[in-house]
Amino acid sequence: MPLPKINAPTYELTLPSNGKKLKYRPFLVREEKILIMALETEDQKQITNAVVEILNDCIITKGIDIIKLATFDIEYIFLNVRSKSVGETVDVNVTCPDDEKTNVIMTIDIDSIKIKKDKKHKNVIKLDDSLSLKLKYPSMNQFIENNFESSDNSEVSNTLDMIISCIDVIFNDEESWDASESTKKELEDFIEQLNTKQFKMIEDFFATMPKLTHSLKVKNPKTNVESTVVLEGLAAFFS
Repeated sequence: MPLPKINAPTYELTLPSNGKKLKYRPFLVREEKILIMALETEDQKQITNAVVEILNDCIITKGIDIIKLATFDIEYIFLNVRSKSVGETVDVNVTCPDDEKTNVIMTIDIDSIKIKKDKKHKNVIKLDDSLSLKLKYPSMNQFIENNFESSDNSEVSNTLDMIISCIDVIFNDEESWDASESTKKELEDFIEQLNTKQFKMIEDFFATMPKLTHSLKVKNPKTNVESTVVLEGLAAFFS
């Protein structure tokens, strides 16, 4: 006689990038095992495949392409899916800012962790009087790098690679150049000819784009000093 099947509960969330609703279920033990085994390989391709497989299994709503979602969308989905699996709160090890060495365990209600949106954020950068650049958000590969990898590449190299991967279209009043039709070398050469002010505008796109964030008050038990700590990105809540 076969054993009974357990029905997983379903939940609903709203995608921060476009306001669309999706239904999902928690991780199962099988899926946690897939993720752990992939992380043990330290291979980005296997980790990416595992995360995509798990989220595709957990997301019930049809038509959601995980690969194409923005990094902050994926982080928000992953946080909610995992939270429904392990509990409504998460314990975070916070370093007190006043002495930068005392650690305090803080319990956070996962429902209070939101995507912060900056009103100054814009995805079209006007480089000069005629030429503009449209950027798209980092997606799955950047999500994996931010949360499951420790890269050995230089910070400058990582920044340049991320910028190149996020170029959507370069355009002026008469014509446009789609990044998907250009080589990485061509895009790299284009970025390297920008002046400091133009490059700073592109950096501002990444600095102000929506982020998974939470502010909390932490009191140092050794000094009795209370400080505000801001946690950003999925890794900050599961480190």
